[in-house]
Amino acid sequence: MDIKEYIESGILELYVAGALSEKENQEIYDLLLKHPEVLDEVIKIESTIVKLTAAVSPTDTKYLFQAVKEKLGIPTDADTPVKSLHQPRPNWFSYMGWAASLVIGLGLLWLINQNNQLKDQIQTVETDKELLEVSLEKYSKDLTESKQLITFLRDKDIIAIPLAGQAVSPDSYAKVYWDKKNNTVVLDMQGLPEPPQGKVYQVWSLTLNPLTPTSLGTIDDFSTDDNKLFTIENANASEAFGITLEPAGGSESPTLEQLYTLGAVEKTS
Repeated sequence: MDIKEYIESGILELYVAGALSEKENQEIYDLLLKHPEVLDEVIKIESTIVKLTAAVSPTDTKYLFQAVKEKLGIPTDADTPVKSLHQPRPNWFSYMGWAASLVIGLGLLWLINQNNQLKDQIQTVETDKELLEVSLEKYSKDLTESKQLITFLRDKDIIAIPLAGQAVSPDSYAKVYWDKKNNTVVLDMQGLPEPPQGKVYQVWSLTLNPLTPTSLGTIDDFSTDDNKLFTIENANASEAFGITLEPAGGSESPTLEQLYTLGAVEKTS
């Protein structure tokens, strides 16, 4: 059998319209199961009928069936016999054709929905995995830095210098941990208030006789650092350390009116 010629013969339109005998319906139903292209054509015809019935004004149902028959090429003259409504003869195979297309359509929608849900779940898992990896990396980094800091603070050669609050901010305090061998200072600034907009803290190394300040730099990320621990270099022969509040970018010399904390290095015998 040439399936293409069979589809073009017009018999499938009659099948969908319910105009065939039960034997013919059975034959077409068998073909639907064997040939997907025949089933596709039936689905297209059914879809076309739905559109045709929608196109014919539903307010004028008097001519609805006649218009559909005209589109399908079925005789519409007045002498066409009409079966009695008192003894309807159900065309089960026609109903099965409609049912088959409905089941297939619902099945496709279900598969599409499941596929979209699966994609969303995969995307969620991948996003969660990425967030977990970032969290683990940050945790590992923080843990490593914490261990290094503990080792640093426990070193017997580390000099701890407390910095007391000054007139502009008596409640402020800070602490310097100075590793003279490696010219490194860890500055604990937890006791300082949040600097106002456009201002930064600047750290100073001081020699006292004569009083000579040397800038160790500004703390630009004070607000974003949760631990308020900052590592800076100090190769100076420091006798004291101070922290002032300066304009963003820092100053060449400390603004003494904005001196927040100050502390002297304890002299060793």
